[in-house]
Amino acid sequence: MGRAFEFRKARKMKRWSAMSKAFTRIGKDIVMAVKEGGPDPDSNSRLRAVIQNAKSVNMPKDNIERAIKRASDKNQGDYKEVIFEGYAPHGIAILVETATDNNTRTVANVRSYFNKCDGSLGTSGSVVFMFDHTCNFKIKGENLNLEELELELIDFGVEEIFEDTDEDADGNEINSVIIYAPFESFGKIQSYLEENTIEILSSGFERIPQVTKPLDGEKVADVEKLLEKLEEDDDVQNVYHTMEELNV
Repeated sequence: MGRAFEFRKARKMKRWSAMSKAFTRIGKDIVMAVKEGGPDPDSNSRLRAVIQNAKSVNMPKDNIERAIKRASDKNQGDYKEVIFEGYAPHGIAILVETATDNNTRTVANVRSYFNKCDGSLGTSGSVVFMFDHTCNFKIKGENLNLEELELELIDFGVEEIFEDTDEDADGNEINSVIIYAPFESFGKIQSYLEENTIEILSSGFERIPQVTKPLDGEKVADVEKLLEKLEEDDDVQNVYHTMEELNV
């Protein structure tokens, strides 16, 4: 298996810690999607993808509809996507994706987390080149031939396809297939899956470190301290780093 498989396996143990955080994140994604392409998911592919993700974390239908309605209100402020780059202690590169309606607040908060945890906030471009920007899809795995699907999607730039398993709320095992491709391939792959009535369970974007660095226990704790502070911030959508993660 490739880097995407190992990356997914490690992060699977670090899902959103609280459902309220997941809902906050998706609420912002809905606002940005509606502001960009309108409130109709049939004509707004980005909104369709966000709604799929909302369902995948069991966000109630009423919550989704209210979020779309609020986002359609002209008085609803928009969120700007801002990336921060820097270093944690022990030379670990950190990339932070945020969605904010107050950039001054977000900059001050992120800077304070780095400073308090003996890290350093860098300039634009200082670490982003260390990560591959990818898109991913989780699709239903029933009645799918992975080899045939990979051959069909190879022209769209797909780099990895592998099987995955999750558990539903009742503890039942759910089989799915994960697809990874370059960031720019998202639209083409989404269209192919929809046109071929392959059910998309969730989709998104991730930044996979090209090289990771192993640390011992105490040093890992130093880095985790910064990661936790960043991930707890409401403006933060995703945090990526180059520390080697153990599959536990």
